[in-house]
Amino acid sequence: MKVEQIYTGCLAHGAYYIESAGEAVIIDPLRETKPYLEKLNKAGVKLKYILETHFHADFVSGHLDLAKATGATIVYGPMAQPDYDVYSAKDGEELKVGDVTIKVLHTPGHTMESSTFLLRDEAGKDHAIFTGDTLFLGDVGRPDLAIKQGELTKEDLAGYLFDSLRNKIMPLADDVTVYPGHGAGSACGKNLSKETVGRLGDQKQFNYALRANMTREEFVREVTAGLTPPPQYFMKNAMMNKGGYDSFDEVLAKGNHPLSPEEFEEIANAEEALVLDVRDREEFSEAHIPNSIFIGIDGQFAPWVGALIVDIKQPILLVVPEGRSEEVVTRLSRVGYDNVLGYLEGGIKSWKESGRETDAIANINADKLEELVNAGKAGRILDVRKPTEFLAEHLLAADNFPLDYINGEHFSALDRKGNYYLHCGSGYRSLIAASILRARGYGQLVNVRGGWNDIKETGLEKSDYQCPTSMSQATVDKAVEAVL
Repeated sequence: MKVEQIYTGCLAHGAYYIESAGEAVIIDPLRETKPYLEKLNKAGVKLKYILETHFHADFVSGHLDLAKATGATIVYGPMAQPDYDVYSAKDGEELKVGDVTIKVLHTPGHTMESSTFLLRDEAGKDHAIFTGDTLFLGDVGRPDLAIKQGELTKEDLAGYLFDSLRNKIMPLADDVTVYPGHGAGSACGKNLSKETVGRLGDQKQFNYALRANMTREEFVREVTAGLTPPPQYFMKNAMMNKGGYDSFDEVLAKGNHPLSPEEFEEIANAEEALVLDVRDREEFSEAHIPNSIFIGIDGQFAPWVGALIVDIKQPILLVVPEGRSEEVVTRLSRVGYDNVLGYLEGGIKSWKESGRETDAIANINADKLEELVNAGKAGRILDVRKPTEFLAEHLLAADNFPLDYINGEHFSALDRKGNYYLHCGSGYRSLIAASILRARGYGQLVNVRGGWNDIKETGLEKSDYQCPTSMSQATVDKAVEAVL
């Protein structure tokens, strides 16, 4: 028996490959099938099943293309009912794969169709659970992301999750390995561990949601506390996973297409395409196409695309680092952005050489910001971190202007002629925000390199620290309402 985690840092996502006696299973695959097909071909094994733990909201799964390429059967647990052919397994049903067995445990709560897959080794011993978004390391799946089924509330779903954990997962042995669907950085939970593999016994001991003496009421209250609104693309991805999507190969062929500056500009105008610049933040700051938006490929790229580009069918043109166009198109497709029309051949250099104009955004470090604040010359400081980050600790002189909600109505509080200094945690999100503001006509913008990581080391006045995990839902809701 072979078990392999295939982890993708940008999405904080774990897919899984199980192999036994010439047969294999893949759990929760990403959109592109090539890496999985290469693995299967190298091992010389047949893919028997593609197991889906639930309708994922934070990425588009590769189950349809993978099933078409291999003939494998797509398996969901009870209550899924997708718009394509699958095998709907019953709760407690066992699937044979080579010499091992996979038992389907219906574990509703994160969503109603959520299931956990229990792997039993050749001797019939419980070896591992693949929990999807039901159980993470340090947390459990948030109960407010499900495709709506009737009048179920997040509190109702949290109650289902309480029962699933107590009745299906916690009775398993402490030495069972936990393979979760996500790690730290995913928006599918509140406080996920940086570790991506753990022991169930450790979760029973340290995961707040698995406390042995926890009441249902306590569980519901704690699991639903501190939830901020999910990214806008989550429901759209969930519907794509339920209803189907275009072939990845077709999406890649259309998007991974070089364009001259002339072609690029013509398509941008004709298609009203968004110009997405994914280069290094310093390169973007120094020179970029006017009105282009920065979301760097080397940050949390796909989640921020999904959070900020409201129309999932938006025509997109790319400015990419040399040799990385296929990677960018692939990563966009993972969150359902399939309408890429090409990329600028030769990058910003060819744009300049064609005689076309560029724009720039100024950067300063935290020490310079301190100097300007003390001299009364810093203008208005915008902290673009999440409301919970801002509540935890912030500059007293700053206003919270979260990147997550930049498409809301709070633009009315800004003056296009104003002078703004933007910061986040490290400088990545604040440059994204600055690029969006610049594209909307705000001219005097300065990005603070190093963000809060460096600012907190200065002598600038700060609020008292409070732990984000101790914040009540009412406190978080009030903070979010204030910036919407």
